[in-house]
Amino acid sequence: MAPNDSAQTTEEAKDLAVGRRKAARYVVPLAVAGVAAATIGLVPALAASGDPDLPDITAQELIEKIAASDTQQLSGTVKITTDLGLPSLEGLAGLDGGSFAPGGGEGEGSAASPDAKLMQLASGTHTLRIAADGPDRQKVSLLDDSAEYSLIHNGDEVWGYDSATNEVYHGKDDGRHERSGKDQELPEDLPKELPTTPKEFAQEALKAADGTTSVTVGGTAQVAGRDAYKLVIKPEQEGSTVGAITVAVDAENGTPLKFTLSPSSGGKAVLDAGFTKVDFAEPAASTFDFTPPKGAKVTEADELERQKEHTTPEEFAGPEDFGGLDVIGEGWTSIARIEGAGDGDFGGAEDGAKGGDVPPEAQQFMDSLGDKVTGKFGSGTVFSTRLVNALMTDDGTVYVGAVTKDALVKAANEAK
Repeated sequence: MAPNDSAQTTEEAKDLAVGRRKAARYVVPLAVAGVAAATIGLVPALAASGDPDLPDITAQELIEKIAASDTQQLSGTVKITTDLGLPSLEGLAGLDGGSFAPGGGEGEGSAASPDAKLMQLASGTHTLRIAADGPDRQKVSLLDDSAEYSLIHNGDEVWGYDSATNEVYHGKDDGRHERSGKDQELPEDLPKELPTTPKEFAQEALKAADGTTSVTVGGTAQVAGRDAYKLVIKPEQEGSTVGAITVAVDAENGTPLKFTLSPSSGGKAVLDAGFTKVDFAEPAASTFDFTPPKGAKVTEADELERQKEHTTPEEFAGPEDFGGLDVIGEGWTSIARIEGAGDGDFGGAEDGAKGGDVPPEAQQFMDSLGDKVTGKFGSGTVFSTRLVNALMTDDGTVYVGAVTKDALVKAANEAK
């Protein structure tokens, strides 16, 4: 491959994408690699010397290796560490049975509901035990010191089980892995596609490679006892909070083994997810079997939806109540502008539409994130994490993206 033959690289990627499409949920879609290779101007950087000593490979070839991976069966242990720079969430523990819980009130909802349980991955360090056998059978278990939560997909059955409370969630999957709204019995907000493996994280990262990105090979590594190449993805735009993404790719079969997202501000990773143990043999069929334990409380998906409908305040603002959503910019510095998403008041107002409805613990948490800013747009508050920042103006317009505070203020000024 010629060092800078981008046309040849593009055509090869297109041919690859046309010839080898796969439908399995646990295989990185070739369309992702095709778009990435065709648009990010890949430089065939050779793998630097390192341990282990592997044959040289270009970034283009490594992306093709990921795309060509036919891994559909595996099991192993994944360690995920997330550090968004948020204050401790312990003060919100008392809200578990309140308005932030599934169902919206004490005694309602289910502790085994996936949309609530898997959100724990948004902070701290967690250990997952995973297993996959093609597109129809997967299992993810979130391990705790004295308890375990498991989410199991087996054919058309979806089960969630929380051993700490002995509660069970049950839903149906009609076999379509792409969400289609009311055509499925499962709730629309159920995070079926929430990334939990390095491959899924890598897939999302490659979707963002759109001509604003540098992709190179950054050496080699050993992950879970396997030799791997390191694919390094870096935004080339100023203003992004993403510094670099590193994906460790199995040298033998092309499966991503580790995903690390480092912030542009420096310091430890915002997200680090990688296998500590991995086995590519077919998991035992019994891995995906589940029967509710004796005495367990079982909540059906449609029952949970009815509970939410009856407990959600009528005045709650859903997307249909917003004035509209616009996307400003492109690539890594894209900013979503949402009109009417908030009232701009988190100060504990007494009227029902403002801060008075926010529990004190949540109010304190929100206040700890806020940073007052002003500009041509007027004034507002920036809520910051190490990755995603949001500016809420006093007139209720929200600007949000994986960009710096200055980028949000600039976008708000230019929108006026």
